[in-house]
Amino acid sequence: MSADVKAFEALRDRCARCRACGLSSVRTKSVFGVGPLDAEIMLVGEGPGQQEDLTGEPFVGAAGKLLDDMLSIIDLGRDNCYIANIVKCRPPGNRDPMPQEQDACIGYLTEQIRLIQPKIIICLGRISAQRLIHESFRITREHGTWTEQNGVWYTAIYHPSALLRDPSKRPETFRDLLSIRERVREVCERTY
Repeated sequence: MSADVKAFEALRDRCARCRACGLSSVRTKSVFGVGPLDAEIMLVGEGPGQQEDLTGEPFVGAAGKLLDDMLSIIDLGRDNCYIANIVKCRPPGNRDPMPQEQDACIGYLTEQIRLIQPKIIICLGRISAQRLIHESFRITREHGTWTEQNGVWYTAIYHPSALLRDPSKRPETFRDLLSIRERVREVCERTY
């Protein structure tokens, strides 16, 4: 079932006008999300970086290029996945979003998930996994593991920017991507 387009646009407009935390005062653009509203797979990062702040689209810089390459390995991409972040405005200096900023913004993501109804959510990095899977999530130990919550399968992989900084993590991530492909084949009806 496809998301209610009118409700989705109203949510996007509300997000663009949001002033619930201090990040709104330093943003160029809010970065709501991108992808088909009937996507069975949703990827969630922590927050936009500089390029995303300028364009209003998530994962468009070097990390976004790597994410696109990673997804293409398992026949996924922006045409069949929805991509969003925990916070919709760029934290200064690309720092981690503070808990109060996440709290101010999480309602937008919760509503995006409710409207899209993905079958799989892939957390990109520790911050996203701690918010969506469990608060003590350790990305170095738990990446690639699966948990099911309310009929939705969750996993986490290293954030693409972490892979740019430390390419030695790429073989682990490749194995995680293969696991994602298998789960997609198991639970998704329209993706492949």
